[in-house]
Amino acid sequence: MFAGELISRNIPFLHLDDNAGKALQEMNDFHVSHLPVVEEDKYLGLVSEDDLLDNDEKRTMQSLRAYFTTPFVRENDFFLLAVKRAKDLHISVVPVITEQYELLGAIGEDDLFRQLAVFAGIEEQGGIIIIEMEKSDFSIGELNRLVESNDAYITQLNSFLDTASQLLTITIRVNKAEISDIVATLQRHEYNIKYYYGEELYQNELQSNFFHLMNYLNI
Repeated sequence: MFAGELISRNIPFLHLDDNAGKALQEMNDFHVSHLPVVEEDKYLGLVSEDDLLDNDEKRTMQSLRAYFTTPFVRENDFFLLAVKRAKDLHISVVPVITEQYELLGAIGEDDLFRQLAVFAGIEEQGGIIIIEMEKSDFSIGELNRLVESNDAYITQLNSFLDTASQLLTITIRVNKAEISDIVATLQRHEYNIKYYYGEELYQNELQSNFFHLMNYLNI
């Protein structure tokens, strides 16, 4: 699922001539604590409810530009990157932009967490394995072969690059709920398994792995 597919049409934009009072009212109406600000179609940044409350309601966004922060994801980024942005930066909406910094819209945190629940397979059969590796080591064919050697197959594969570490995070969903054999095979082939989530033998281990997954995503 790409970030652009989760854009909410209900989150409004602010413009430079809008004042703090209007911004606060819209935040209240749409149950968010941040809103994106644009100039024409260009994304300028996010303004927060806390900063607005510290200023006169008549002040315009133009006069409050020093308070803007500029988090964003691009429309073709994997949605987990938006989840990490929301959690790491404590923002209630994540702006989605084009390569030209045009604002396409924003994703609300409720939509992000709903999609995360779907992604984590809470209501579906199967398991999730998260692997971290160098970009040069990534081979879809090799991963497929190792998974299939355990009488399973990959139903979904996503990846995103951590710009800080330059490591690739690969998330695979498989059709088997009992995935300890797949994890063991990957580890024997020196794959760095960060976390996994599936119907393991013991319920407490299952819960522990789910929480590890959430912690890995900083949720």
